[in-house]
Amino acid sequence: MGDVSGSQPHPSPIQLLDVEDVLKKLTKTEKAALTAGIDFWHTKAIPRLNVPSLRLSDGPNGVRGTRFFNGAPAACFPNGTALAATWDVDLLQKAGVLMGEEAKLKGAHVLLGPTVNMQRSPLGGRGFESFSEDPVLAGFAAAAIVNGVQTTGVVASIKHFVTNDQEHERMAVDSRVTERALREIYLLPFQIAVRDSRPGSFMTAYNKLNGVHLSENRRILQDVLRGEWGWEGLIMSDWFGTYSTSGAINAGLDLEMPGPTRWRGGILEHALLSKKITEHTLDLRVREVLKLSNRVRDSGVPENAPEKSQNTPETAALLRKIGSESIVLLKNESNALPFKKTETVAIIGPAAKAAAYCGGGSATLNPYYAITPFDGISGKGGSVKYSTGCYAHKMLPGLGAQVKTADGKPGVVFKAFTSPPTVTDRVPVDTIEIVDTNMYLSDYTHPKLTENLWWAEVEAYFMPDESCEFEFGLTVHGTGKLYVDGEVLVDNETTQRPGGSFFNVGTVEETGIKHVEAGKTYKIKVQWASGVTSKLAEADGVVSFGGGGLRIGGARVINVEEEIKKAVELAKSVDQVVLCVGLNSDWEQEGHDRPHMDLPEHTDALVAAVAAANPKTVVVVQSGTPVAMPWANDVAAVVQAWYGGNETGNAIADILYGDVNPSGKLSLSFPKQVEDNPAYLSYRSERGRVLYSEDIYVGYRYYEATKKAVSWPFGWGLSYTTFALSDLHVAVDDKSLIISASVENTGSVDGSEVVQVYLTQQDPSIRRPVKELKGFQKVRVEKGSRKKVEVVIERKYATSFWDEERDQWIEESGVYDVLVGNSSANTPLNASFEVAETSWWSGL
Repeated sequence: MGDVSGSQPHPSPIQLLDVEDVLKKLTKTEKAALTAGIDFWHTKAIPRLNVPSLRLSDGPNGVRGTRFFNGAPAACFPNGTALAATWDVDLLQKAGVLMGEEAKLKGAHVLLGPTVNMQRSPLGGRGFESFSEDPVLAGFAAAAIVNGVQTTGVVASIKHFVTNDQEHERMAVDSRVTERALREIYLLPFQIAVRDSRPGSFMTAYNKLNGVHLSENRRILQDVLRGEWGWEGLIMSDWFGTYSTSGAINAGLDLEMPGPTRWRGGILEHALLSKKITEHTLDLRVREVLKLSNRVRDSGVPENAPEKSQNTPETAALLRKIGSESIVLLKNESNALPFKKTETVAIIGPAAKAAAYCGGGSATLNPYYAITPFDGISGKGGSVKYSTGCYAHKMLPGLGAQVKTADGKPGVVFKAFTSPPTVTDRVPVDTIEIVDTNMYLSDYTHPKLTENLWWAEVEAYFMPDESCEFEFGLTVHGTGKLYVDGEVLVDNETTQRPGGSFFNVGTVEETGIKHVEAGKTYKIKVQWASGVTSKLAEADGVVSFGGGGLRIGGARVINVEEEIKKAVELAKSVDQVVLCVGLNSDWEQEGHDRPHMDLPEHTDALVAAVAAANPKTVVVVQSGTPVAMPWANDVAAVVQAWYGGNETGNAIADILYGDVNPSGKLSLSFPKQVEDNPAYLSYRSERGRVLYSEDIYVGYRYYEATKKAVSWPFGWGLSYTTFALSDLHVAVDDKSLIISASVENTGSVDGSEVVQVYLTQQDPSIRRPVKELKGFQKVRVEKGSRKKVEVVIERKYATSFWDEERDQWIEESGVYDVLVGNSSANTPLNASFEVAETSWWSGL
């Protein structure tokens, strides 16, 4: 593979810049160039003035580096909703430190995360990336991670600012939000992060807010962020999320990404000439780029550093701890959990032997490894039996792990060419052995591939372990055909259908079935041409990252009814049953939202049948956002395991066998059905706009106000022990609320509880939610012991709502109730305090 990072033989250390002196010496051309990237991941260098090229890297659950394709392996963290489900800011700060260290290994100065958008609906395609439906939990989680990242000298770029809460027409949609909802729900987590962690960078959202694209929204970028909040730092666009030259520069957008520029460079110089932009305004933008260089200097990351991996036991241990702390025990009847290692266990389900370690899109990376639930559970010892039960994939599982190269290594051989297959004597310019057959080639380059049009071949050998009908699949951005022993089995070239792959520019997965014999070797070959050969029209609101892509999948064809029968018989024959079900990166990914809350076809039927066969059935669900569970009343236990990163399977097994006592709490409500969600009637673009019709009543705020029953409430989570809360005391002064309570472990094992503090105002002048989370504290308590917990909350943040008449926060005089418990639906402790005088405030 060619050099995609612009690395040099001897990386240069970043020098401290005299920003004002450099600014004086820059030419207008150099200034314009500094406000845009030079490629997908790097800023412009000005060597004569020692201005370095800085590297940026995704993302919210790990650091990919500069390559989607064949990138350096990395630590993959649990996804955003999982991180928030720990309710442990100290642990999240440690996660942030590891993210910063991982960024340094990848030579990155800026980490593009965390994602702090809100969970209006369970259907959000990138919902798994974000933290919560609640702005306080999201804000505290974001601040903890930013603080951790920035202790390493790496700068965090908090995103997407603001209201990028859906994928449908995300570059065009106008999010129409009341000022009160904007302040109390959507801006608040960013405000808390600015107050508590001062992120060094912000990334703007793709969408419009009340008629103005965020990258051109002076009111949000300048008046609120830099003015009202007093924040200092660099503002960059999301990738291809800049839509103008003078509009974006004047609004406060410092850096257009990625490069090469579409809107700056010579166009910006012309805007200077016509005084659409003043040189003073340009200097403001350039100054932030130069200051960013100084800000990341403490990271010790040199310019154009090589990309490395460092898979250590310490990293694995922290990822395993975060993963297990994030898992939520939703239900546990008749002590179905924890499992006993001396009893037989059946592992059933389509997610058992697949490691759903992260969602799709910008969050994707090449993990150091990924432990499947089957491997994690099997590793606990005891007698284990397995059955697939049914399939749940949207696209066929990647073929890479099922095939070998000509010399017997796992995976495939990828060859790149400058000429098409009709040239019989063509010679590859590059040859790579790779296991992952999901190849997104947007950032693949080679010195000899100088045109947008180029070709590739992928070859491998397949030896099935049983005679069966086998289905092969090919998905492309570009064009391609899949051959088995020289015969075309899948044609994804002659006719193409859009399918949402590769950030929504690729085809559907076209498939073909072939009968294969056990022990016989079949040669698999894909002939592919780059993205410019695609026959698909570019969809509205789609970002094309260029290059192209191909994905090769395959699986045995099964009879679902027969497989469910096998699973039922297996469940009858064992002492313990765990069903592993859920979604994966095919279902939850950047570029499109989910059409419904249902689990994949046949999953519910499988769960119902197995539960009827064994009354102690335990269901482990992996998803980043809520799914419908119509069988929840019929199973003994339900575990929400999210996407768990590298240590997915081990973390699940630790919880199932009680090696770790579950302590995760839901970071968002699980409605019974999607129609119950407050955004149900207004969650998609309608002729270019989306109305945030639920206003401030997002998630539990709505369910509490309307007394709508949910499957599992916000903040919910069980333990293998029991806790009792008592002795609530509230002290108040001009600045703070000091809430204290006792937590007693009344059960038989050590465990952790999350004390959640909600507030409500008696007799407010306008309608307010029944209760709102304002603070929390996670505490570990040994069995039979009691601990005092103290939660300190800034009073004005606890009491205030947004006054649209005054355009300020208002703290009204009156009585406020403090409600303390362990979920939004269970707040048994109650105390009150009084605010004597009404006041208004702005800023942080």
